[in-house]
Amino acid sequence: MKTLQKFIIILILLFSIQTHSKASENIKIGLIVPLTGEYSEIGKSILNATRLALNSIDDSRFEILPRDTQSDPELTLKVSRDLYFNDNVEIILGPLFNNSTKYLDKIPEVTFVSFTNKLKGNHSNVISSGVNAVSQIKAIKKFKTKKGLERTIFLIPNSNFKLEIESAIAKTQIKIKDKFTYDTDPTLLTSQIEKITNYPRRKQNLLDEITRVEDSDDPNKEKIIKNLEKKDTIGGINFDSVVIADFDENLKSVTTSLLYSDVSSKRVSYISLNQWFDDTLLKETSLQPLYFPSINKKNYENFEKEYFDNFRSNPNQISFLSYDLTGLIYYLLYKNNFEVDKKIFYKKNKFLGKIGVFEINKNIITHELSFYSVEENNFKKIF
Repeated sequence: MKTLQKFIIILILLFSIQTHSKASENIKIGLIVPLTGEYSEIGKSILNATRLALNSIDDSRFEILPRDTQSDPELTLKVSRDLYFNDNVEIILGPLFNNSTKYLDKIPEVTFVSFTNKLKGNHSNVISSGVNAVSQIKAIKKFKTKKGLERTIFLIPNSNFKLEIESAIAKTQIKIKDKFTYDTDPTLLTSQIEKITNYPRRKQNLLDEITRVEDSDDPNKEKIIKNLEKKDTIGGINFDSVVIADFDENLKSVTTSLLYSDVSSKRVSYISLNQWFDDTLLKETSLQPLYFPSINKKNYENFEKEYFDNFRSNPNQISFLSYDLTGLIYYLLYKNNFEVDKKIFYKKNKFLGKIGVFEINKNIITHELSFYSVEENNFKKIF
């Protein structure tokens, strides 16, 4: 019995020593971004943000090895292979663009945490970490419930992001009245929006009503006609909210077409996707209020200040994500006793970052986003 007890104690001690040894070893994580070429400014901003995150973590065992991809898929594969075979790196942060993941299935032993927000068509060893359509539409779904919106239509641009939006609508099971695809070409857009909003019929209703009053014996018809002429259309709109899955000038073009079709933000709720607090929207009073899901604004502003104080330049938006992802990887490794394996992204987990809450489950990362409105020359937080 004593011999058995001694044997068990020895095993426990050996296991403890081995575990401590693993935890003491340096954990090397790759970072593959464009540090030269067309997108080098984004890559350098990501690298700087990663360094800020490392300073916050303050653990000398946790090491980031950056490599330049030049946004080239073949070079991305080459530097990734180098990290795996020469430096024993099994988790790599990056690449920046979805196109750069093209050949990464050739290194199935490595898990890539890509900055892209596209979920469809990824290799099994590539995890998208960007603020994807599923995360955004989940937040829109929550906003719809909060505001009591029941007849929502989706306007989706005919672009390479169309399938992502449609897939997210299905996955989130958001209740919508209808969805429409439109062309971003302004010469086609207005007529398409007119058709979607039934503008010709509503315009004709107004003309018919003016004619009817003119032909009537109503003693107040001149006053009635004068009031009718102030209107653009007559007739209800069969939706109470519209989600415009677009950004920048394309978003403004769609809202302009809606206004032209007499569907203002005062009549229906204008909702868009994450606008990253685009200041130009504050000047567009005609589209306000405009509602959108996004990251935590206060944390983003604090990050911008910290970044500027350290590097005397403004960060790219994606670098805010890279700051959180560095912390996320460290957190998952910490929970796994600093043992690197593929399961750390498969187990259901949550991580509170500066962006918001990251949800990790079955190699998919989504975000619990906040919700804002643009109105009265300000961004106002709703939840």
